[in-house]
Formats: sequence, structure tokens, C-alpha cells
Amino acid sequence: MGLARVALAVLAAGAVVTLLVIGGRALLGSPDTPAQPERERASAAATTPAADVTERVPTVRVECVAETCPIVTVRVPGGDVLQYREMSRGEDVSYFEPELDVVLSDAGTVRVTENGEPREQGDQGEREAFTVRAPD
Repeated sequence: MGLARVALAVLAAGAVVTLLVIGGRALLGSPDTPAQPERERASAAATTPAADVTERVPTVRVECVAETCPIVTVRVPGGDVLQYREMSRGEDVSYFEPELDVVLSDAGTVRVTENGEPREQGDQGEREAFTVRAPD
């Protein structure tokens, strides 16, 4: 009976170690795919080579002008959600996809630019949803 208890204890310890390794790998992410924060993805699309004289104009640019801006959602229609989160004062994101759906939980807290043209700011506390298309 003593040998069975030792074997069971070794088996339990092995299971705990296995779970810790699996949990650690999940927290650190897959080594094959580097983690890139959402903000870097959005700004990485905005960078162009120095030799390129023409500057790309984003389809939509959202800038937070309040201390905290409630949920701002930007997504490709029928596709990926590019952003679904709160923003902080001074934070801005730009997206270059040909068509985007934008939902502002509080339209008075953000400044939106569509294809380089400022969009009229909404009222404080007003929810606003609209679609932006890049010019042809």
C-alpha cells in the first residue's frame, strides 16, 4: 500500500508540473507568432518608407479628446473587428481598409477624420454608428 501512495503522489506532481508548463506557454504566447499589440498594428500600417513622397490618408482616424473615451469599435463589414476598447486622452488610431464600420459609444469624446476630412463631432453621451468608404 505504501508503494501505491508514492506512485500516486509522483503522478499528481507530474500533472501539476504539466499544467504549469502549459499555462506558462499560453501566457507567453506561441513562439512562432510574435505578439504585436493592437496599437502597434494600427500605427504600423501608417508608416511608409522615407523615399515615398506621397502620404497615405487613412480611411478613418479616431482621436480621444476626453480623459477616457468609452468603447470605440472599428471593424471591416462582415469581417474582422479591428478595435473594440476604451481609449485614453491623446490616443489615436488610424485604419486604411477600403470600407469600415465605426461605432462610438460617446460621440462627444472623440474626434473622427474620414479620408482626411474632419467629421462633425457628436453630442456628449450620444451613440453614433456609421460606415466609411475610401475614395476610389
